[in-house]
Amino acid sequence: MLDREIRLRKFIYGAVCCGVILAMPTVLSSCGSHDSHDGHDHENEAEMHSKSGHESEDKKGTHADAGAIHMEPEDAEHYGVTVVDIVSGEFRDAVKSAAEILPSASDVATASAPTSGMVTLAPGITQGCTVKAGQTIARIKASGVSGGDANASGKAALDNAKRELDRLTPLLKDGLITKKEYNDALAAYELAKASYSPQAATGVVTAPRAGVLTGIVAGEGAFVNTGDPVALISGSGRLTLRALLPVRDASLLPMLSGVVITPHGGNGESVDLSEYGGKLLSSSASSSTEMPGYIPVYFTFDNSAPVVAGSAAEVYLRGVSRSGVISVPVAALSEQLGEKFVYVKTGGNEYEKRHVEVGALNGTDAEILSGLHEGDKVVVGGVSFVRLAEQSTVVPEGHSHNH
Repeated sequence: MLDREIRLRKFIYGAVCCGVILAMPTVLSSCGSHDSHDGHDHENEAEMHSKSGHESEDKKGTHADAGAIHMEPEDAEHYGVTVVDIVSGEFRDAVKSAAEILPSASDVATASAPTSGMVTLAPGITQGCTVKAGQTIARIKASGVSGGDANASGKAALDNAKRELDRLTPLLKDGLITKKEYNDALAAYELAKASYSPQAATGVVTAPRAGVLTGIVAGEGAFVNTGDPVALISGSGRLTLRALLPVRDASLLPMLSGVVITPHGGNGESVDLSEYGGKLLSSSASSSTEMPGYIPVYFTFDNSAPVVAGSAAEVYLRGVSRSGVISVPVAALSEQLGEKFVYVKTGGNEYEKRHVEVGALNGTDAEILSGLHEGDKVVVGGVSFVRLAEQSTVVPEGHSHNH
């Protein structure tokens, strides 16, 4: 009986301690709002809240109302926060596709290897870089290659033929050799001279023209034979875009009117080729035999566009327009947990995050099916800074100023 009583007391004591520990967070988070606390001065508390607790309403990045985001005008201007008024208008439907940027065939020059050997690219030579005419692109090193150094052999043969010709020339004058012997030596010298190239001896590959290096055919350490292409250089003319339109979207072909491109490896910004003289070259469903399931579509545009010939890209092939559509720039969209949001300026210095349902995309704009109305002021610039302001002004859960 004594043991049972001791165990019962220990259990009760432990339960009481646990209850006290569990209750402490509630007590500490109550902001001292209950009259029953010893030594609690409600008048002092009210004064503290009026002087300090609510000073946050006068500071940048605070909530004036639940769900509102406050940003001072000078901060909005500093961080490039801009808004546009939403109006319904034209929206051009598009099909997303893969594409490749190609230089125009007539605008490409080839830098060839002057001799056989191993390729060593010059410093700073990469695909997409700009080169000048005569600039060194690579060097070909023949030493250590199976079969020996052809340049060294050619130089030695030329030197030997020159010495033999120099030896026989005075002998011919003295009549000590025949004319045939002299002519044979002269022919051997001319042959050795033709076989040996000073440029080949240096192994320097130079750019045949100024332009953009659009392709490296023989990379670092590759073996090339004399005359093999090492690099391709495109002039400052026009480029060609080759896009692959899925066969299921073949009905769009007659209506294609433009293209928006997002180069791979870039900063993610889209480029509307219509701003660079882009126009449709050709497209034909019969060409789908080149790559089953896809129809190649070709556009041409100015080389001044911020893209690199020879690179891949994601494109939106634009077709017909629809009227009465509410849309926003893609840059205005923010995503959280798979949901799409935009930030709307509600008046004064206040903004709010609003959930939207997105419809079609065309590379630069997104159709909004619900969540926005004409006249709404949507943030289209500095969206990331508004989002940071939102995150910095969230009131911790469980904290309330209502007493």
